[in-house]
Amino acid sequence: MRAILVERLYEWTKKPYQKWFKKDLPWNISIKELIQYPKESLGFHLGCFLLQHDFTPQPKLEDHDVFHVLTNTGITVYEEIAMQYYLFGNGKRSVYLLFVLLIGSLLYPDKIRFFIQAYQKGKKAFPFYQLAYQNLLYQSLSSLQKTLSIHSI
Repeated sequence: MRAILVERLYEWTKKPYQKWFKKDLPWNISIKELIQYPKESLGFHLGCFLLQHDFTPQPKLEDHDVFHVLTNTGITVYEEIAMQYYLFGNGKRSVYLLFVLLIGSLLYPDKIRFFIQAYQKGKKAFPFYQLAYQNLLYQSLSSLQKTLSIHSI
């Protein structure tokens, strides 16, 4: 029930957030283009992630899927919340992120230790939440993770 509630909140807030708060330009890149990147690259792994979960790139929200790939985070509701904790630990601040942390903590008190671990991993990593990932799609995923000290959630 709590997962359904969080998913509904996300669906209701995604479009306004995307329209009024995200200033990034859409990447205008397809999954077909992503999977043509070299096999070790961030772009290829992003394309595989999108294919694996039957997702399509969301305009202006492409970085969100990159964060999944970099942190090796799943797509369950509590894993999504944990990823936001990771990003908070890494220095990202937004009203939307704080809203997710508040609602997620209230609805998933049984996952607080998991969330705190994600936060601590985010603190240990070099700041990566603000990078221009469209320019890094050819870079090796493992090199990016190593250079930025990004560890799986």
